[in-house]
Amino acid sequence: MATDANRLFEDCRGITSAVCLLSGGVDSTTLLHGLRAAGVRDLHALSFIYGQRHVRELDMARYQAGLARVSRHDVIDISFLGALTAGRTALAADGPPVPDLSELSESQRRQPPTYVPHRNLLFLAMASAAAEGAGLTEVFYGAQAQDDYGYWDCTREFVVRLNATLGLNRDRPVTIHAPFVGLAKAEVVKIGLALGVDYQHTWTCYRGGKTACGTCPSCMERAAAFRGAGVSDPLAAAR
Repeated sequence: MATDANRLFEDCRGITSAVCLLSGGVDSTTLLHGLRAAGVRDLHALSFIYGQRHVRELDMARYQAGLARVSRHDVIDISFLGALTAGRTALAADGPPVPDLSELSESQRRQPPTYVPHRNLLFLAMASAAAEGAGLTEVFYGAQAQDDYGYWDCTREFVVRLNATLGLNRDRPVTIHAPFVGLAKAEVVKIGLALGVDYQHTWTCYRGGKTACGTCPSCMERAAAFRGAGVSDPLAAAR
């Protein structure tokens, strides 16, 4: 593994088993393969159907889980979340339209219409339950410091406070790890390239079409990340 990746995954030393949230996007896919390269042999991938428009990401999650030869990959249906939050998030299939990044005001970029209320909190709570049920204590997710917009549940403070809550467990507390939380997406892509990640089999677009739209916040961030990494996005040719 490249030197930067080695430093990033230093806290994985001695960890042989872990749960990894896997959406099928750039960050979670890079994390999955980084954990495998760091020596996590017993890797449990966890993905969610939550009523999202872009269900194609789950096909990519399945592909990457197979490529990484995970011990198990569970895809959990919590579609009720999409129904509960449809009026509040553009990511729900029945929610408002997904805006272009250029349409977002400065205040919207602090918490954009693509935010899904408490999604990561729910994901991590269920991942922690799955870990504890399997006798594991480590959970990883690919929270990353977005360059142009952001979510409160992808911050270092969120991880610290959630771990403080999980630390109340009186037996074997689960610990949440977010190795990318302080990185720009271009840095994540560079790490993935050093690991040989197959980014052609990842999905980022929020709009749920057969090809990536290229203009939604997630597509724009992805394009900037690959430019920043000095390489072409393998999905760009499909548009």
